[in-house]
Amino acid sequence: MKALIYTGHPAWKESLNPIIKSRWEQHINEIPEIESFRLYSVYHQSQKDIESQLKDEEILIGFNIDNYLDESFFERHPNLKYISTLAMGYGNFDRDAAKKHNVTLTNTVYGAQTIAQFTMALLLDICHDIRGNSDFIKKAPDNVLSGSTFFNPIDRQIELYGKTLGIIGLGHVGLWVARMAQGFGMKVIASSHHIKTGPEYASIEQVSTEEIYARADVISLNCSANPSTVNIINNESIGKMKDGVIIINPSRGSLIDEDALCEALKSGKVYAAGLDATSADNSHSHIPLMDCPNAIITPHIAWSPSEAQLRVVDVAMANVKAWINGHPESSII
Repeated sequence: MKALIYTGHPAWKESLNPIIKSRWEQHINEIPEIESFRLYSVYHQSQKDIESQLKDEEILIGFNIDNYLDESFFERHPNLKYISTLAMGYGNFDRDAAKKHNVTLTNTVYGAQTIAQFTMALLLDICHDIRGNSDFIKKAPDNVLSGSTFFNPIDRQIELYGKTLGIIGLGHVGLWVARMAQGFGMKVIASSHHIKTGPEYASIEQVSTEEIYARADVISLNCSANPSTVNIINNESIGKMKDGVIIINPSRGSLIDEDALCEALKSGKVYAAGLDATSADNSHSHIPLMDCPNAIITPHIAWSPSEAQLRVVDVAMANVKAWINGHPESSII
């Protein structure tokens, strides 16, 4: 078999690339069934890039490749047998087309705890604005000397203990968010497509999404992007929420109607939002949320600690080995 691997995500900076490359090579060399492979890097990936590089490989692995896998793609590449996206999310895969052409699709479940940590970091930044308060002290020497700034934070401080966190999407990430939030003494309620069983869910009250809207002080979006979750945060759902609710989204920008959220942030209905995913991820353009001072926006980096990036490679190649051995893991179809 032959494999094509896309390694050129912008987060894989030059300093890390040699390490990433070495890790890929190490794993590939441990799989005798893969006779040859190519590592290809491109930072601004397009379907043209994929089509120009993909020859007669049976295995395709890479970032964001799910955006281009439609019926015609599979028809043009009949040798493909296995495709893996180097991400936990997989909303854009055409699973029906893949199934028709007998292609196994997998995602890479590499870092639920990594995403959950960033989810809590966004929330804690909203609660305390530690950097903002630090900068205020450093940049106001006269006030420091007079003592007027001490014990007087520049903005509201919020205690999480006793507050209710509502998690929409109780998958791998959602479960880790629940564990971390409970460490702060939060009550956790969560909704999912189906009731989750097992001892790890015993301390989580599983409710409807509608109940989360009504009860949660903080709402964390940890669900996948698919037609049923597009704009689940919209004017109607925001209207059902508590006044002063906090919304956190480390998942996908399509989960939120950004105009509705922007309006709610400006009115105060939503106290603040922490967003690691917005429509700007794809458009690379200014969006109205960037003008909201109570919106924290980061450039989709929750997944990117170096430890997690190396784990992406490890998990992806473990999935390939499992598929070759006849029992694919993290299989989408």
